[in-house]
Amino acid sequence: MTDHRIVGRYDRPMRLPTDDALGIGLGSVADVVFGDPRRGHPVAVFGSGVSAVEKWMYDDSRPRGAAFAVGWIGVGTAAGLIARRAGAVGAAAATFTALGGTSLAAIGDRIADALDAGDIDGARTLVAGLVGRDTTRLDEAGICRAAVESIAENTSDATVAPLFWGAVAGAPGMLGYRAANTLDAMVGYRSPRYQRFGWAAARLDDVANLAPARLTATLVGVAAAQPAAVWRSVRRDARLHPSPNAGVVEAAFAGALGVTLGGRTVYAHGTEDRPTLGDGPAPLAADLRAAVRLSRRVQRLSAALAVAAQFRRRR
Repeated sequence: MTDHRIVGRYDRPMRLPTDDALGIGLGSVADVVFGDPRRGHPVAVFGSGVSAVEKWMYDDSRPRGAAFAVGWIGVGTAAGLIARRAGAVGAAAATFTALGGTSLAAIGDRIADALDAGDIDGARTLVAGLVGRDTTRLDEAGICRAAVESIAENTSDATVAPLFWGAVAGAPGMLGYRAANTLDAMVGYRSPRYQRFGWAAARLDDVANLAPARLTATLVGVAAAQPAAVWRSVRRDARLHPSPNAGVVEAAFAGALGVTLGGRTVYAHGTEDRPTLGDGPAPLAADLRAAVRLSRRVQRLSAALAVAAQFRRRR
């Protein structure tokens, strides 16, 4: 008798209900232990592909830019769907790929170390890797302001947001979000080249970060020594910022640290006079170190919440 094997859904690898929770937890721990790899990071590979396609697809139009953005977000989401088939290992790999909080905090510490050592040029070079503004003429206060604002925004963008979308949709959510955020960082500028082509990428990133930015501000309030100052700063100042999301997290950090953020910001494409956020003096190296500690606390809280949310929804 011939042994006819029935092929169907029962031949697929078994997926346990807690795979996503376990994978998010393992990926978060891996980010703490290893940080971003210096070579071969999947996000860097993704960025290289985006740059290559942009060269032949670019056109000064919103429809072309929208197709570009949606296509690449689809690539990220598809990678997440493939990762999902690998169970907890795939979820862990997606989480590690999507997170960048540990490396963010490490750069903040290195900038503060350079300032404490009197190496203003070294600090300018380091902060230039975090921000898109012109850093060549920044003094200590300007460097610390740029670094604190970036740490605030990227605590949301590089940790809370991917974990939020991981809690909502697992690996596809994390990698789809990471694709949207990477596109925004590459083409979402208000420069003459990207004013129209990058419009869709910037708006999609804004939408994807609406809930995570407000969750980040809430977690800052939970982690801060003076939560009332956080809520006051967010309620009063966040709406003044041109970004619907960066203003929320920057105001939260300003309130938690007791410093003032915002003000005149010089970019390659022009100068912006940003509204001031928070109360107190301009941040210095000690405040930058406090921002790094606060970011790490928020990162741990968001990882714990994501694991708990996935575990609960899979029960």
